[in-house]
Amino acid sequence: MLKQETLISTITKEINGDYLIAYNEQIAKDIRLSGSEEELRAFEYIREQLERFGLTTELTFNEAYISIPIKAELEVEGVPFAAITHSMAAPVEQLNTVLRFVDLEKMKMSLVANDDTANAVIVHGLANWPVIHRLQQQGASAVIFINSGEHTHEMIVSSIWGNPAADDEDGYPTIPVLSVNQADGEQIKSMLFASDQKKASIKLHTEVRTEWVSVPTLIGEIQGTVDPESFILFSGHVDSWHYGAMDNGSANAVMVETARVLSLHRDSLRRSVRFAFWSGHSHGRYAGSALYSDLHWEDLHENGVLHINIDSVGAKGATNLGLANTMAETRSLCRDAISTVTEEPFQGSPFARSGDQSFWGAGLPSAFMGLSYQPEGWFGWWWHTTEDTLDKIDAEHLVRDCHVYVAAVHRAASSVIIPIDQRQGVQTLSDRIAYYTELARGQVDLSVLTDRVELLQVLMDRFYERIENGPLPETSVQKVNQIILSLSRGLVPINYVQGSRYDHDLAGSHSLVPALSGIEKLAVTEVGSDVFFRLKTSLVRQINRIGYELKQAVRLLEDYEHGFASK
Repeated sequence: MLKQETLISTITKEINGDYLIAYNEQIAKDIRLSGSEEELRAFEYIREQLERFGLTTELTFNEAYISIPIKAELEVEGVPFAAITHSMAAPVEQLNTVLRFVDLEKMKMSLVANDDTANAVIVHGLANWPVIHRLQQQGASAVIFINSGEHTHEMIVSSIWGNPAADDEDGYPTIPVLSVNQADGEQIKSMLFASDQKKASIKLHTEVRTEWVSVPTLIGEIQGTVDPESFILFSGHVDSWHYGAMDNGSANAVMVETARVLSLHRDSLRRSVRFAFWSGHSHGRYAGSALYSDLHWEDLHENGVLHINIDSVGAKGATNLGLANTMAETRSLCRDAISTVTEEPFQGSPFARSGDQSFWGAGLPSAFMGLSYQPEGWFGWWWHTTEDTLDKIDAEHLVRDCHVYVAAVHRAASSVIIPIDQRQGVQTLSDRIAYYTELARGQVDLSVLTDRVELLQVLMDRFYERIENGPLPETSVQKVNQIILSLSRGLVPINYVQGSRYDHDLAGSHSLVPALSGIEKLAVTEVGSDVFFRLKTSLVRQINRIGYELKQAVRLLEDYEHGFASK
């Protein structure tokens, strides 16, 4: 049997650049709003390709909370300015009010005017929920964002991940939200600063259609030959802002070509590869992937091995592969896949709470989201604009990025031992607990976590040493892989989930071991205050949760050692 490196080299030579461009052109010929007929045509085209390659497919439909921005009108002192509104923002028939500029770094005071009429405010940046929420709480009646550059960028401005649940109330704007480009924003600011009171009268109108919509999900699968119940989940969204040739037509093209290439080498796959195409990413805050997690949680928890995500690849100027998203335990998998196309050092970037990462609660490790970036570290000035068209795709970069994904998916599906290094996940946890311990200054006792992590590291080192010392019989391989998956089920939620593993944390920034992030608040709270004791109570409960998960992991490895010693 060929060595895996040789096999991957052979397989990636099957990638066809002409096919990739053809897929990209076909998918990105329409604007693909979530739940639209145009989006469904793209799904049907992708399904046809997958079935041509011999994959089994399933196209299903479910209701999702989708928000489509329709129109925005803005006048400042009677002068009209081009503007857009955003998904999940509040519509308004007409608002006449006063506009002020707010420097977010210096903002401290309430924004309510002396006459008790709330002001609208204009700020710099991309439209985002944390800023909107902060301004909304301080009395703003509307927020206008000044985007950098010539174009305005479409955004979704809520914090609720996927469909809202019964108690999800405070996560959507109750005020209109708009964006203008840099030149218009600066002109508006100059009008404000020309006034003695640093304000101007404005009139605005926004239309946003937010409703429950039936959206598609497409699943295609190549069955594994040894352990077909276990699967690698390879996912990307189909819906788009405007034509979305890069975001996400190019990624869909890579997924289709990966399916074609792997279908030619299906005999080399131990595990199944499940290709998942979502709707509701752009207009429903990851509604498609969140729905799939909700409706298939048990299957994901019991049989999912790894989630590999793809977004916005193959762009012109996208020469930076060293910042691709990875968890610590999937870093070597990502690094090795990238090394097939470049010698660029792989630094990797931690995951934010974004990008269809809907499977942490089910315990799936994640690899990739974005892969190739512009030198400054982002997707390109055309991202989320009308200019995301086919001329932004570089054919050579698209082939290069496809090489990386084919290599990563194939390695994950074909390696005898699942290529997830749990030692690195435990090291991440150890480092974070050490940080929290120092920050807590004895106000909460983390010693049980420290002790169990140290023991887990010792056991984990011995576990991987046995794996690396030589080939294992198939019965041992099955046992080892099951342990690796069981460890993921505990460690991934500890490192990445704040609330219930059956729910979805809010979108936005993310800190490792988020269930203990209250220690950061505790450190700046008056000792003995009501807030102090409430925080401490919550933290004790989270320490109990994490401590018991670690105890289960320790027991799992100890049982394996006892079984190994008795042979």
